[in-house]
Amino acid sequence: MLTVLRVHLPSEIPIVGCEITPYVLLRRPDGGISTEDVHEAVPLDGHFMRYKWYRIQSDRRVAVCNVHPTEQATIQCLGCLKSKIPVAKSYHCSAKCFSDAWQHHRVLHERALSTLNENGNEEEELFGRFGSGNAGVINGSLSGSTSCIGQSSSVNNGPTPVYPTGTEKNSGETWFEVGRSRTYTPTADDIGHVLRFECIAVDSETRATVGAPTSIMTSRVIPAPTPTPRRLIPVNSADVMGHFDLDSRNPSFGTFTVLSYNILADTYATSDTYSYCPTWALSWPYRRQNLLREIIGYHADIICLQEVQNNHFEEFFAPELDKHGYQALFKKRTTEVYTGNLQSIDGCATFFRRDKFSHVKKYEVEFNKAAQSLTDAIIPAAQRKMALTRLIKDNIALIAVLEAKFGSHGTDNPSKRQLLCVANTHINVHQDLKDVKLWQVNTLLKGLEKIAVSADIPMLVCGDFNATPGSTPHGLLAMGKVDLLHPDLAIDPLGILRPASKLTHQLPLVSAYSSFARMIGAGYDLEHQRRRMDPATNEPLFTNCTRDFTGTIDYIFYTADSLTVESLLELLDEDSLRKDTALPSPEWSSDHIALLAEFRCKPRVRR
Repeated sequence: MLTVLRVHLPSEIPIVGCEITPYVLLRRPDGGISTEDVHEAVPLDGHFMRYKWYRIQSDRRVAVCNVHPTEQATIQCLGCLKSKIPVAKSYHCSAKCFSDAWQHHRVLHERALSTLNENGNEEEELFGRFGSGNAGVINGSLSGSTSCIGQSSSVNNGPTPVYPTGTEKNSGETWFEVGRSRTYTPTADDIGHVLRFECIAVDSETRATVGAPTSIMTSRVIPAPTPTPRRLIPVNSADVMGHFDLDSRNPSFGTFTVLSYNILADTYATSDTYSYCPTWALSWPYRRQNLLREIIGYHADIICLQEVQNNHFEEFFAPELDKHGYQALFKKRTTEVYTGNLQSIDGCATFFRRDKFSHVKKYEVEFNKAAQSLTDAIIPAAQRKMALTRLIKDNIALIAVLEAKFGSHGTDNPSKRQLLCVANTHINVHQDLKDVKLWQVNTLLKGLEKIAVSADIPMLVCGDFNATPGSTPHGLLAMGKVDLLHPDLAIDPLGILRPASKLTHQLPLVSAYSSFARMIGAGYDLEHQRRRMDPATNEPLFTNCTRDFTGTIDYIFYTADSLTVESLLELLDEDSLRKDTALPSPEWSSDHIALLAEFRCKPRVRR
């Protein structure tokens, strides 16, 4: 007989928009133990499993704190209500919570009121300006519904029969049936309520249930945290005082946007490493939905992601982004060092909008192969094994040549095809192996030089280089050469960097975000972005922010002779991130921040 041995929930807290798939351990008729579902269409020994989900509603609705969503709210901010900010953002669990969050919270008011004043649109969901700081609060026990931004309209919670209006189970408590499949995705209606999952074996002939149902209760459903939207700041426009709303902007003809983002692979997102992040916010079912909402919200024409697991690319990102009009390319890391599950090995994924670009060619760079060729050429046979141990790190780069469908308008030859080369890489090398890191970056650049000579096309070099400004890899990328007196060059036990004078390239690469440092003018947006830049390096103060490290290691480089930067995605303020200790957090699901630049092709000058 088919029986249920145990039911377990993967996360202790259900979140709106994040699918819940309970672990159901079954004893099969042959005595075997399995977690595989037994569907009605394919019964096992005349039995199948039936599932039901209930929302348990009490007479009193509970609002939850927007900063600590596992806590019940006791304070509501009147400033949020006046500013038309989504009501879920207005709740706090205590006066201390409200006070501690005020510096970040007031930015929501400032942006929202600024948007209202500029657009006169009270329905706009941009969060904004509130200069006076006179936000009021409502104290006491709160009730009423809370809203949630980003709730998908495509939630599928199984068949949708006409459920009963509610079944009284206990005094003051009503059970509403909300789903009839093994999985369930909480909706905004579930916020503040407990869910109950039931499963039971059913005789496929008589339709009679066998034994009593096995059930489990969740904690109260919480809304998905909604980060403050990031805006595009113009850097090459007469109106440098303005900004673009990513949702409503109308890109001018011939421009395109590129996103680069290390999304933090699930295999690395452990509680040991990120103990400050709640376990529910570290879980992949939550993070994948939050990352997808963020990525789609940027509306980028080209997306370069790093640390994308092989299984997550195939099962989630490729199909989900396909729905939004993106074609996908993927290159997983090599496996000479890697010893884990081959399905969960990560790599680089590049997506591009099919209505803006077509795929011309793909190049795959495997640094392991380059290391093998290098050691065969310069390392004595007796030392090659030791040399390969140092050089082989399984890193790769994915290079895509695309053809723009918007043509060559504005170039010196409108009839010529407008091609674009996009490199996406993750140089994941331990900080002590500075020679290996520099050698891998140099190897990538030499390959790109060959493509540039043969095709003479604009180039973008995106990724996580694990190299801070001032390091030799950054210097090579940005300056075309390395400082021959740089102390990093002293670390070269294999002699792979000699002579250092050969560590050069001819690509006119410039870091996109250095445009913020070069902007001329004054204004609210400009000043805020300048404060988030390092004046000594002309790079952001950070792109990676954890408890143990804060610094810039992610970049978008472009060839300045063929592309110009039109606008940049605003940088985040470290203080706003530190309210959750560091990244990742419930709001931001990676330990890196996304970088995005809008480019325009300009008349090409033959290199």
